[in-house]
Amino acid sequence: MGKRLAENLSSLYLGAANSLKPKGSRRKIVAYVESYDDISFWRSLLAEYENESRYFEVMLPSKRSLAKGKKSVLMNQLGNKLGENMIACVDSDYDYLLQGRTQTSHYINENPYVLQTYAYAIENYHCYAEGLHEVCVMATLNDHSLIDFPAFMKLYSEITYPLFIWSVWFYREKNLSEFSLLDFCSYVKLDNFSVRNPERSLESMAKKVNRKVHELEKRHPNAQGTIKSMQQEFRQLGVFPENTYMFIQGHHIMDNVILRILVPVCAALRREREQQIHDLACHNIQLQNELTSYQRSQTKVELIIHKNTNYKNSPLYRMIQQDVERILNIIK
Repeated sequence: MGKRLAENLSSLYLGAANSLKPKGSRRKIVAYVESYDDISFWRSLLAEYENESRYFEVMLPSKRSLAKGKKSVLMNQLGNKLGENMIACVDSDYDYLLQGRTQTSHYINENPYVLQTYAYAIENYHCYAEGLHEVCVMATLNDHSLIDFPAFMKLYSEITYPLFIWSVWFYREKNLSEFSLLDFCSYVKLDNFSVRNPERSLESMAKKVNRKVHELEKRHPNAQGTIKSMQQEFRQLGVFPENTYMFIQGHHIMDNVILRILVPVCAALRREREQQIHDLACHNIQLQNELTSYQRSQTKVELIIHKNTNYKNSPLYRMIQQDVERILNIIK
């Protein structure tokens, strides 16, 4: 009896173990990404399209080296190997907006087996304004809204938009010595952000941006027609004055804009919650216990921001989804 029971349990165990293994009949599609940090984003996106007939494996471009980056994904390691069983997933940077004016831009925009972010980078998606309040709640456990993040980032974008157009124009002209990406970012960063008066940092930035735009207009009067036509072209590409921040360098938006807002906002929310605990505590022991419990439950906003997945509701994310669906239609 004991032997038969052991055999039955063994059979059940093997059956369960086998059911956990990947299905051999499913097509494996390898998706190469630029860096370790990109794996989670693309894994989450591509997992939406896995079924009984296909699955994706997201990895770096080489098993023989630690080579990373866009060039490794697109050129050096893969060459012309992209196809039905192998795709590339990359940050757009400015290549989407360059619309084929460089070799890399042409490759990204024309190769049907390349997925791009459309936003400058994955960091821009984590900075998606509609999800920033939830980021603050997760970091501070305080649901009090101190800043209208979508309204703030809309105004930030509208201020930066004219200079942003010029930045892309210089890239298209291959003239980065006069006005580089680093130069552009130096004009569109937030300084001295105040939770009580958030508009002041925007007013200060607007003055610098406007001065630089006027300077460039005087220096390049013949570019005015091109700048206006670029604005019309960008609207067709999904770039509007109100969402410019999604197309500005991702590290800059994360470090010099969004975190400069979130860090003081979260500090204010934590102080507010701690004051509530002080006001409600009946005695000192309860006060210390509640404060300790609250402080242990907090998480740094610099970590939480990377868990902001509200970007899945954004129009740009839907553009990536449409590209995945197009690829899957090709390889049926």
